Amino acid sequence: METKDLFANKSKEWDDNSKRVQGAKAIADAIKRKIELTKEMNIMDFGAGTGLLGYCLSDSIGGVTAIDNSPSMLEIFAQKAPLFSCPTEIMELDLTKDIPLNIYFDGIVSSMTIHHLKDTKDMITKMYNMLPVNGFIALADLDREDGTFHSDNEGVFHFGFDREELVKIVKEVGFREVEIELANTIHKPHKSFDVFLLTAKR
Repeated sequence: METKDLFANKSKEWDDNSKRVQGAKAIADAIKRKIELTKEMNIMDFGAGTGLLGYCLSDSIGGVTAIDNSPSMLEIFAQKAPLFSCPTEIMELDLTKDIPLNIYFDGIVSSMTIHHLKDTKDMITKMYNMLPVNGFIALADLDREDGTFHSDNEGVFHFGFDREELVKIVKEVGFREVEIELANTIHKPHKSFDVFLLTAKR
């Protein structure tokens, strides 16, 4: 069965939203404060979309692999790839189903993707298995919200996360040095929504 591209009608205007651009920069800055990034690191940007987060990190790493299941988003990423400060690779994959053999990264970053995954613990376990010892995750997503962040909740499985519950899941998977902090606040006309950054090492 062909997977529906939920972002097909949004991808071309995605980067026109200044709040998204500002949010990606805020998350990238928070990652840089928490993780000692180096030019030797090859990073996976999980749910990379059009590459806003990867672009903001590209000056500090050796390479970024964009993984997303939205071909329309990755098409925009490919157009922007020459602007990155490091080499890029694009993989159209749904990691909830497909895990290529022998795929490893020094770190995995993600912005506003985890709430679109039905089984959070399963994906975090897959991330753990794609990292070497001391490899890291840096996952940004919404604090628990009332379901009004998205105007359309199709494809949304979690209305944000309880921080303590998520930290517990990450520790149960086997990660250590798990920390979580405020990374950004998204202001919408009806409400403001906090975005956390969770970092941990394998």
